Amino acid sequence: AYQHFRQAQIRAVENGLPLLRAANNGISAIVDSRGRIIDALAVNARGAIDAHVPVSGRALLSPEQRHFNGLLIMLLFALMAFTLNVRQRLRVN
Repeated sequence: AYQHFRQAQIRAVENGLPLLRAANNGISAIVDSRGRIIDALAVNARGAIDAHVPVSGRALLSPEQRHFNGLLIMLLFALMAFTLNVRQRLRVN
């Protein structure tokens, strides 16, 4: 339970986003974008967390998602250029 919580905490820091983690029999918690625990429930504890979740003004896309979108657009343009080149060669012959 502790390892899963720590991994989730690291993901919050990695993505720069706050984390709300709900677990049936693990650690439920709210973690800010810097990895600080705002509030938590212990292992196997029943209850609710009522806390303020700090939200930054940045977009909710991870760096990987932003880079993937750019890569996809470049790939699309390359495919279009290749297709136009092939069509032009076929017309000449």
